[in-house]
Amino acid sequence: MELKTVAIEKPAEMNFILGQSHFIKTVEDLYEAIVSTHPGMKFGVGFCESSGPALVRYVGNDPALIELAKKNAFALGCGHSFIIFMEGGYPINILNTIKGVPEVCTVYCATANPVEVIVAETNEGRGILGVIDGVRSKGIETDMDIRARKELLRKIGYKL
Repeated sequence: MELKTVAIEKPAEMNFILGQSHFIKTVEDLYEAIVSTHPGMKFGVGFCESSGPALVRYVGNDPALIELAKKNAFALGCGHSFIIFMEGGYPINILNTIKGVPEVCTVYCATANPVEVIVAETNEGRGILGVIDGVRSKGIETDMDIRARKELLRKIGYKL
C-alpha cells in the first residue's frame, strides 16, 4: 500500500463537498438533490465510478464548475468518491440534502479551505482515508474573538 496526498485544486474562495457513495446513479441523484434544494446554485459534480469502465462520471449546470469537478475527481481516482463545486450558495444550503441521498455513505468535508486528501493506493485501487481541511489551530478564542464570530454570523444573515 502506498499513501499519497492529493491537493484539491480550486479558486481560493470556492466551496466544495467531498464524499463517498456506492452506486453509478449517484451523479444523477446528486444533480436532482441540488437543483431541488437550491435551484439558483451553479455547480459541477464529478463521481469516480468504481467498477466496469471505471470512468469519472459528471454532471452540473455550469461548464467551468463541471470541468473543475472532472479534473479533481480524476486526480483523486478513488472509487465511489464524489466532489461537488459550487457558486451562488454554500455547502450549508445543500449539505443535509446531499447526506440524505440514499446512496451517499459519508461526507469527508464541506469547505472553502485548502484541502489535501489522504489517499491509500493498492493493486486493487484507491480509497480516501481522510482529509486535511485548512490549517492547524493557532489558539483558543478570546472574548473578543467570540464577539467577532457572533457579529460575523449576524452580518452575513445566519443569526438574528
